[in-house]
Amino acid sequence: MIDHMGINVTDLQGSKTFYETALAPLGYRTCMHIENIATGFGADRDAVPQDDPGGDFWIALGTPQTPRVHVAFHAANQAEVRAFYAAALAAGGKDNGAPGLRPHYHANYYAAFIFDPDGYNIEAVCHKPE
Repeated sequence: MIDHMGINVTDLQGSKTFYETALAPLGYRTCMHIENIATGFGADRDAVPQDDPGGDFWIALGTPQTPRVHVAFHAANQAEVRAFYAAALAAGGKDNGAPGLRPHYHANYYAAFIFDPDGYNIEAVCHKPE
């Protein structure tokens, strides 16, 4: 299992705001913020207990990785995928694939893709039928 992962961003506060908005429909929130250094996000502890109080997805101020990585977040259902997509667009993300089935992955792969402010390919995905 992956415990946590992180990416570098050019504007920590702007990316923090983007991810707070984009990941809220998936039950994610800010778990820890270290001013001018990094922010950790994780699932709501009341819903999903965590070992690490800092969360499992981190953004840190720095030069973005090249090539940009792809990060996929679990969605409980297709409605959460659609809500993520709408929230991420409203927060300034760029479309990289509207919500829909991706049967070339598997029959129930339902996902949406967004480029974040630094060009990372961020996805929300549900693996079960509606």
